[in-house]
Amino acid sequence: MNTLHAPTVPSGPTTAPTANGNATQLTIAELQRKKDMVEGELKALGGVLDSHGVDMNTNLLTPDGFPRADIDVAQIRTTRARIIHLRNDWKDLMGTIEKRLHEHFASLEDGDDETPAPISADTSVLRDSVPETLGQPFAKVNSVVDNSPAASAGLQAGDLIRNFGYVSLENHDGLKKVAECVQGNEGQNILVKVSRSGGGSQPQELRLTLTPRRNWGGRGMLGCHILPL
Repeated sequence: MNTLHAPTVPSGPTTAPTANGNATQLTIAELQRKKDMVEGELKALGGVLDSHGVDMNTNLLTPDGFPRADIDVAQIRTTRARIIHLRNDWKDLMGTIEKRLHEHFASLEDGDDETPAPISADTSVLRDSVPETLGQPFAKVNSVVDNSPAASAGLQAGDLIRNFGYVSLENHDGLKKVAECVQGNEGQNILVKVSRSGGGSQPQELRLTLTPRRNWGGRGMLGCHILPL
C-alpha cells in the first residue's frame, strides 16, 4: 500500500506477530503496553465490523446458503478471525500480568527493613514509573493536504511515524494495520508519535492527536500520503 487516501482492510491473512510471544521475558510495564496495543486493535477491528453493520454472530450467508452480496464477506471473516486470535492473546497477557503482579508484591513482602510505597493494582502506575522506549520509525509522511485532519493534527511532510495508535514497526504489516486503525476509529482520537527533524542535532519527538473523518473536503479520512520505510 503506497497511499492512505482511501484506507481499506486487507482480506488476506494477517502477518502480525503474536502479541505475547515473549511475555515471560517482559517487564510489567512492557506487558501493560502490549495489553494496551491488543485492546486498541480489538477496538479498531470492532469498528470495522460496525462499519459493515455486523457483529461476531451476524449470519453472512443468504437463506439458500450463498455469501451475502451486500457486505464484504471475506473482509468480515478475516476481521472476525483476527478478533478471536487477539482475544486469546489478551487473556494470556492478563494471566501473565496477574502472575507477575503477585510475584512483585511477594518480593516486596519478603523485604527485611524496606517499607515500599503502596502500589495500586492498576498497572498503569507501574507503566508510568519507567521511561518510555521510543519505537523505530516504520513510515514517513510524504505530503499533507491543507485543512485536512492530518494538517489539523499537526502532521508535516517528512515526519517519521513511530506509532500510529496501536500500530508500530512490529505489526504494521506493510501499513495495512494503519489503514485498519483509521477505518476502525473514524471520529475518534488516535495518538500518533512522530520524529521530526528540526535542524538541530536531535530530532523532535512529538505526540499528536489525529481524528480521522469523512467530509472534510478532500479524499479519504486523513488527507495525507504515507509511505512505508
